Amino acid sequence: MEGGIADLSTSLALYLDAASDFILSSLSRVAPVWEAVRAAVLLPLMKTAVVLCLVMSLILVVEKLSMALVALYVKVFGRTPEKVYKWQEMPQDPELGSLPYPMVLVQIPMFNEREVYEISIGAVCTLAWPNDKLIIQVLDDSTDITIRELVQEECGKWQRKGRNIHYISRDNRNGYKAGALKEAMELDYVKKCDYVAIFDADHEPPTDFLLRSVPFLMHNHEIALVQARWKFVNANECIMTRIQEMSLNYHFKVEQQSGSSTMAFFGFNGTAGVWRILAINEADGWKERTTVEDMDLAVRATLRGWKFLYIGDLKVKSELPSSYKAYRYQQHRWACGPANLFKKMALDILMAKKVTSLKKLFLLYNFFFARRIISHNVTFFFYCIIIPLSSFFPEVVIPKWGVFYVPTLITILNAVGTPRSLHLIVIWIFFENVMSLHRCKAVYIGLLEAGRVNEWVVTEKLGNALKTKQISAVAKKFPRNLWERFLFLELALGLFLLLCACHNFFFRRNQYFFFIFPQTISFLLMGFGFVGNHFPQTK
Repeated sequence: MEGGIADLSTSLALYLDAASDFILSSLSRVAPVWEAVRAAVLLPLMKTAVVLCLVMSLILVVEKLSMALVALYVKVFGRTPEKVYKWQEMPQDPELGSLPYPMVLVQIPMFNEREVYEISIGAVCTLAWPNDKLIIQVLDDSTDITIRELVQEECGKWQRKGRNIHYISRDNRNGYKAGALKEAMELDYVKKCDYVAIFDADHEPPTDFLLRSVPFLMHNHEIALVQARWKFVNANECIMTRIQEMSLNYHFKVEQQSGSSTMAFFGFNGTAGVWRILAINEADGWKERTTVEDMDLAVRATLRGWKFLYIGDLKVKSELPSSYKAYRYQQHRWACGPANLFKKMALDILMAKKVTSLKKLFLLYNFFFARRIISHNVTFFFYCIIIPLSSFFPEVVIPKWGVFYVPTLITILNAVGTPRSLHLIVIWIFFENVMSLHRCKAVYIGLLEAGRVNEWVVTEKLGNALKTKQISAVAKKFPRNLWERFLFLELALGLFLLLCACHNFFFRRNQYFFFIFPQTISFLLMGFGFVGNHFPQTK
């Protein structure tokens, strides 16, 4: 027995020695090949990538700085829309009655909006505008029969109160929101209307919305669109909604304001805006070719010479996605759609005859390339890939201004629009870096017109369910166990960053690990689903 064990131990030792010799000899042969490939291919690629990312960073910071300066000028010098454009209050003359008021159409597109349909319908039906000069369309593409019945019943309630409200449903979802809007605009009674206001199902306009917006269209015949700002009713719900508020406040206070003030153009937000129907018709109406039908219409209208106006102090209540899954789907659409539209419209913009060369440059470079292509690429590749990967390439030197000063300036410019959340700025940075993974992926899906290019997933909303604490009604929408919350793409990037951070900590002197370790944690937290609201199961 003992002899057998001894023979086995000897054989095992021989096998281990042979395996060790094989591995060492293999490594000795592979090492020179690896070094050659590293020196001839990988190192030049890394250096080129660093240069490209630095150039993109400069493009982005110049773009953001210029927009911020315009927004600051508007605020400091009080360049309100009423000072720039003609505006008169609607007359309140009992003898004239509703005669001075134009005919306005209001559209509310919705799809299975059980939680919020009452909010939008109720808000629109209480708008301060004469009953005989207001037509309301509820465009319900719901596939849930119960929800259709509830929405129809709500419309009937307001009909009995005297509102001219029409419930319109389709037996298909062709074209999604654009298809519903397009079909509704073809109805005969719409021809009586001069303007159309659009509100998504989770948007709640103030009662004076039309009184403040429509006069701009009445007295300035070159204006096609008046866009209001969003105000978020659930911004304080969790850290994720606070961070979204920071990003969207920057979009409205800086991007939309600067576009309106310099070029009289910006991307229509798809809701909380009033269009001149003539401008929609001249731009060939709603099209279904991308998932950003609102931006598509806006670009086509401006190419025909129309101007847009943004009113920053006219605020419409809306809801932010409170689950990470819902936010990812929304951001995919918002990043993929513009990239796909850029591909489809670049030549049209170049060939347009009714706009100046300066406006063409603004559309192609500022509006599309810098903001919709460059921004997502530099955020993901530079901060999530190139800088961490440079830990393995000591020959690659990234200047301090590219690693620290430029991103710091960009972060400050994004944060100033929401002073109350400045203490969350570090969390915002890492959250945005994680989201850049999905936005960057969506950009290339849009440019290449790949798999999910036309994917349209309606953003989940909670509406009255949270207001009334009906947790049981919404809990089933969220993951019920840990495994269902796993997001493997985020987890894979988290592990990659962990490897880079550890290597940087032990072998490099640039101390990037101070940045990479927290970013690792952010990817892993989101990968394991510990972000957003997750409601407990109810018994």
